[in-house]
Amino acid sequence: MMNEIASSYDDFMSEVLNGLKMHKGQNIVAEQMRKISLGSKRLRNRTEELYHPQEVNVFQHKVQPYYSLRCIPQILGPIYDEWENAKTVLIDELNSVDDNPIVDKDHNTVLHGGNFHGDYVSFEMDKLKISVTKLTMLTERQMNYLFHDRINGILPPFVNLGKLGLNYGLQASQFTATSTTAESQTLSNPMYIHSIPNNNDNQDIVSMGTNSALICAHVIENSFQVMAIHMMALVQAVDCLKIAEDLAPKTRILYNQIRNIVPSFTEDTPKYEEIRKLVTFLKQ
Repeated sequence: MMNEIASSYDDFMSEVLNGLKMHKGQNIVAEQMRKISLGSKRLRNRTEELYHPQEVNVFQHKVQPYYSLRCIPQILGPIYDEWENAKTVLIDELNSVDDNPIVDKDHNTVLHGGNFHGDYVSFEMDKLKISVTKLTMLTERQMNYLFHDRINGILPPFVNLGKLGLNYGLQASQFTATSTTAESQTLSNPMYIHSIPNNNDNQDIVSMGTNSALICAHVIENSFQVMAIHMMALVQAVDCLKIAEDLAPKTRILYNQIRNIVPSFTEDTPKYEEIRKLVTFLKQ
């Protein structure tokens, strides 16, 4: 929907282009985007529009959009790969024996080791929170594109559907989104390398796995807050441009779902209830 609003050329999600990168996640994301965008009347075909003699001296529409629109498969690809890897690591950990010592009844002995050590969880939760923070950053940058009229060139500031100079649109909500994104960026510093010896130095290098997991959970909650605000911005932009009928069928479904939660608005009202409802929707 973001690229439909911007009327992007669709070759950034091309099977040929993305297939030249040997990463599973990138190709899965590009494939999903192609499926989601089927039937859209908003995306442009570069071959039809540009690859023939032109009479114009300057193209008014950007030949290459901003990274936050054009590089989505390359950005979401490694994030997807990390989510898959994190699931594998956590399932393996949950199905492992983490006790110490280990009683080996088959060999009639007791084995002393470190299966309790939480490095697998700690390292993976650090990587997972970094990936979620990058997703949050992408969301915030796309939101900024919608809010910044001198960048997008097609929308009023802060997708303000009310009276400019009197109403705020989503300006106040952007403050929440940017500060929440900034918090996640700070929290994404790794716990995995923050070992502090204790227990008379018996535990001289520890995983900090619990801290890493708790911080990761907080970063995930933050991402839903930012994405919820972005959902409001997307549907407000669609209404501003009056393009709902031109959206792809799948993005139109999302548009309708968001609008059932947050009706189109022009007046300034608190948005925390709408954000809460959108967070619930996104989680489900």
